[in-house]
Amino acid sequence: MDFLIKAAQLLMSLSILVVLHELGHFIPAKLFKTRVEKFYLFFDPWFSVVKKKIGDTEYGIGWLPLGGYVKISGMIDESMDKEQMEKPAESWEFRAKPAWQRLIIMLGGVTVNLFLGIFIYSMTLYTYGDKYLPIENMKDGVHADEMATTLGFKTGDKIISADGFKIDRYSDILESIITSRTILVERNGAETELTMPIDLIDQFLNNPSRLILKRTPTIVSGVEKGSNAEIGGLQKKDIIKAVNGISYSYFDEFKKALNTHVSDTIELMVDRGGKEVVLTVLVSEEGTLGFVPANLTITQLEKLSVYKLASDEYGFFAAFPAGYKKAIKKLGSYISQFKMILSPSTGAYKGMGGFGAIGSMFPATWNWEIFWNLTAFLSLMLAFMNILPIPALDGGHVVFLLYEIVVGKPAPEKIMEYAQMVGMILLLSLLVFANGNDILKLF
Repeated sequence: MDFLIKAAQLLMSLSILVVLHELGHFIPAKLFKTRVEKFYLFFDPWFSVVKKKIGDTEYGIGWLPLGGYVKISGMIDESMDKEQMEKPAESWEFRAKPAWQRLIIMLGGVTVNLFLGIFIYSMTLYTYGDKYLPIENMKDGVHADEMATTLGFKTGDKIISADGFKIDRYSDILESIITSRTILVERNGAETELTMPIDLIDQFLNNPSRLILKRTPTIVSGVEKGSNAEIGGLQKKDIIKAVNGISYSYFDEFKKALNTHVSDTIELMVDRGGKEVVLTVLVSEEGTLGFVPANLTITQLEKLSVYKLASDEYGFFAAFPAGYKKAIKKLGSYISQFKMILSPSTGAYKGMGGFGAIGSMFPATWNWEIFWNLTAFLSLMLAFMNILPIPALDGGHVVFLLYEIVVGKPAPEKIMEYAQMVGMILLLSLLVFANGNDILKLF
C-alpha cells in the first residue's frame, strides 16, 4: 500500500510538470502560427492509450511514463522525421520561422518550469507558512552519530557555517555537510573548523548514517517482549529522566550511561503521565534494556518543550518574494550537487537515482504540503536539466539557435541530426544508469 501511495504521488507530480512543460512549447508555437502535430503526456511508441485529433494537433496519452513531448512540424527532434525535413520548408514549419521565434519556443518549457517552481513554493508558504528549528535554539548542540564522529564531529557541537556560509536551520545541516569542504562548529565555547573528505558522499552512500541528528529525550516507543525493560516494568510513552539518581536530558547521554553499567542492575526514574515512577532494571551485556526509543518530529519535540521552533507566516503578496528566495536556494543547492556528480573523485555519481529514488522522496501517507513542495523542487530540477547544452534536450536546441543568430545561418542539418542521435543515446544511457542504481539498492 505504501508503494502505491508513493507511486500515485510521483505519477501525479510528473504528469503536472510534463503537461505544463510541454504547454510552454505549445503556446508560443501556436502564437507564432507554427504547426504542432502532436501533444502527448508520456511516450507512445507503437500505440497510444488515448488520442484525439483537434485541428492539426493530435492530443494523447502514451503508455510509457517517461515524460512527454510536443512534435512541432519542421523541427529535428526525437521523432527524427527525415522525410519531412527533406521537403522545401512550409510557412507553418518551425524551420521557416525567424530564429528569435524559434528560440522563444524552445525556451518556453524551461521558463514554465522555473516560474512554476517559484509559484508553487510561494503558494505553499502562503497556505502552510514556514515552520523550522533554528540552529540558535539548539542550546545543547547536536548529536553526532558514529560516522559523524569519524569526520571529527562531537555530540554537543553547535553547527555555525559551511564554507563560510551561516547555517540557520537544522534541516539544512546534512546537505551543507555533504556538499561543503569546511564546517565551522562551536565546541565548549571555542570555534573549531572541520575539513570534510573529498569522497564524503561516497562514504555516506555506503554507510547507513544520518551524520547529525537533533538531540531528543529518552522516550519509550515500544518494549520488546521478554526483555529486561518489560521485566523491570517500563511501559510505552515512559520518559526516562534519571539513572541511579543522575539526571540525563537526552537519549545520547542515557545511552552512554548504560554503557558504564553493563550487566548491572540500575534504578530508573521515569515520568509516566506526569507522575514520577522508580523502576529497577537489569542492563544487558550489550548495554541495552530492550526498548525502542521514540524518533520524534520537531513538532512533537516542541510540544514537549525540548526545542522552540520558529514559524514564519506570509500574506498573499509577501509569499511571492519568499517563494522566489526559496526556489533560488533550492536550485542553487541542486546545481551544487550536480557539479559533484560530474566529479568522479566525490563518488556522488553512485547516488544518482531514477524514478525509484524520486518516488521514495514522497511520504507513505498522502500529505499535500509535502507533495507540492516536492513538485516545486522537481519542477526546478526539470528546468535545470532541460537547459543543459545536451542535444535532444531543450538546451541543445538552444545552442544551435544561438549559433544561427551569431553566425547568421543555421547549422547543417546533418550535424543537427547526428547531434540529436548522440543526445538520445546519452540520455537513454543516463536513464538506464540511474534506474539501474535504484535496482541495485534493493539488494
